[in-house]
Amino acid sequence: MPKLGLIAISGLRVCDSSLLEAGLSFPALSGRARQIEALPSLGLLTLAALTPEEFDVEYLEVRDVDHDNLPAQFDIVALSTLTATSKEAYRLAERFREIGTTVILGGLHATLCPDEAQKHVDCLAIGEGEPIWREMLQDFLKGQLKPRYDARLRPAFDFSESPTPSFELLDPDRYPRFTVQTQRGCPLACEFCAASMRLSPKFRTKPVERVIREIRHLKALYNKPFIEFADDNTFADKRHGKQLMKALAPEQVRWFTETDVSVADDEDLLKMMRDAGCAQILIGFESPNFNTMNGVEQKSNWKARRTDKYLKAVETIQKHGITVNGCFILGMDGDGPESFESVYQFVKASGLYDVQLTYLTPFPGTPLYSRLTEEGRILVDDASEKCTLFDINFQPDSMSIDDLKSGYLNLVHRIYNEDFIAERYRNFRRHLRSQIKLKKQPT
Repeated sequence: MPKLGLIAISGLRVCDSSLLEAGLSFPALSGRARQIEALPSLGLLTLAALTPEEFDVEYLEVRDVDHDNLPAQFDIVALSTLTATSKEAYRLAERFREIGTTVILGGLHATLCPDEAQKHVDCLAIGEGEPIWREMLQDFLKGQLKPRYDARLRPAFDFSESPTPSFELLDPDRYPRFTVQTQRGCPLACEFCAASMRLSPKFRTKPVERVIREIRHLKALYNKPFIEFADDNTFADKRHGKQLMKALAPEQVRWFTETDVSVADDEDLLKMMRDAGCAQILIGFESPNFNTMNGVEQKSNWKARRTDKYLKAVETIQKHGITVNGCFILGMDGDGPESFESVYQFVKASGLYDVQLTYLTPFPGTPLYSRLTEEGRILVDDASEKCTLFDINFQPDSMSIDDLKSGYLNLVHRIYNEDFIAERYRNFRRHLRSQIKLKKQPT
């Protein structure tokens, strides 16, 4: 029986040592980083569930591709990599190929930069894995594995046929959180985005009964699993979102997800989210300034048109007992040195429970990368290792690189100051208690 290794490259990457040191100093920053790097690869676990019975399957994570012991028992391995770890994936692929193991590579970076990735592996999987995985493995068994399989040339995968990921392959003591996908893609089209919409631009939702089946599988395997929905925008489809919340409430799980600010427009949905166990949502505000956001969302300029509603949205969501993790991107076009103070004042005024600060990151293959390349603003062409969200590889248009870096680090120190965090947490709890008291008053 041929042995198949599904191998993820684990760990959060940061090149800038000064930020790495700052992150280690702030529990709120390093805590979220640890949560992210501890998430298993949902894509590989999904492929495991689709693997023909002829294969013996094992899921592994490799942190140090150059020094970790190389498993020699596999006949074929499938690697999945993000852009920041793509060069590491290539080196790992080379080690496997040297001992005669066939290497398949897939994921976002392989899809965004297929010609580059092709040079380092035996076979490249482009786009969604589900439509092509079984064919690839059957071709391997016949000795007819092709160099490239492109799912984008086929109909988008039908989520009604989605398998339950093979969570049973995971070490039960290794993972504090587990990922479940409820949809794929996003109806918005942000210039910088390098998420699942790049794998398949068609926005689709997974049937609610399929999502619940996956969660029940996790509950059967692990005690009180915390769920992180691996979606770009869970509540982009409000109708599907409400159906999901209704079905999720009896499951009694706690969960986190990413969505957009429009959830604040629907109080019924917020109540359903709270009752269904929502612990926190991450919202990409990007910037509190209209001029900065103008044109970033390329279909309808939707995000720019919402900036004046940001403060009220945070208040509305958090008064329902759902904390908001606000994500901001520093260094966007039009943002000068004053933008750091603008973000700080927004965080202070809004009472955001948690905050994520990143640099504008031009991922190869995105519209942003193409535009900055044409404008001569990419600093190093072959610097995928800097696509971490926490490293700079472009020339800002309204400040120097030194201004961007120093302003960012100063903002990191202010936002993640223990007293400022404690103040935001206290305010959230105080407002929540006052809301509960109001509800208990007789009408």
